[in-house]
Amino acid sequence: MQDYVDCPRRFQLRYVEGQAWPGVVAEPFLENERQLERGAWFHRLVERHQLGMDEALLSASIDDPQVRDWWDAYLAFEWVHKLEGGHYPELALDVELGGYRFAAKYDLLVDTPNGRVVIVDWKTYPYAPSRRWFAGRLQTRLYRLLLVEAARGFLGREVSSEQVTMVYWVAGDGRALDFEYSLQQFDEDRVFVLGLVREVMERGDGEWPLAGEDRRCGYCEFRSLCGRGNVPGSVDVLCVEDANSAGWGLDFGFWDVEEVGF
Repeated sequence: MQDYVDCPRRFQLRYVEGQAWPGVVAEPFLENERQLERGAWFHRLVERHQLGMDEALLSASIDDPQVRDWWDAYLAFEWVHKLEGGHYPELALDVELGGYRFAAKYDLLVDTPNGRVVIVDWKTYPYAPSRRWFAGRLQTRLYRLLLVEAARGFLGREVSSEQVTMVYWVAGDGRALDFEYSLQQFDEDRVFVLGLVREVMERGDGEWPLAGEDRRCGYCEFRSLCGRGNVPGSVDVLCVEDANSAGWGLDFGFWDVEEVGF
């Protein structure tokens, strides 16, 4: 959905047409691949730690300086380690909403004793973007929305929007940004998300619109198909805002998510 908001044409090529295009996302190619591997490695380490594996054993398995720095920053993030309640790392939820199926994979979900449910999302960005940037991301809007909708099926009880908090933690600078939720935001997000889906479903077979700005195109594998250059962007100057285009994240599909019963 973020792809669609960023560039309808990229969404069309990736998910509607299933276009296989061997464009290099960023140069140096091997360093970009390595960065993706580091991110996945870090997420696995955190998942295992949240499941109760020995911290010393996990630390001893790290032989990459970048992953080590992220890991040390995570261990120093005392707030999350002191957060009481049931901890559910790498939790995938499936929700039916407005006749459409949605899936979300949460890095960490914590069901606290006072009834508040906290979503924690790990970002391996070098620095934290602004609150405004995070607030506008589809992940922020969709993950809180789907948690409220799926709570009864997963937790066995209703969770109100006011009981949901989403926290982004950025490994590069150790900064945490929290986003409370409200009934008004929930209603607005539901209308917005379903509106996006209907817009996608109603689009014709012609070529969908390109992104308004072409800065992101330097990190898109379809750039040459769209006449927006054939030289990939540099990993060294990759901005956080370009991370979605460059694939810096953990992808998953509907087949990875079990349906939640209601």
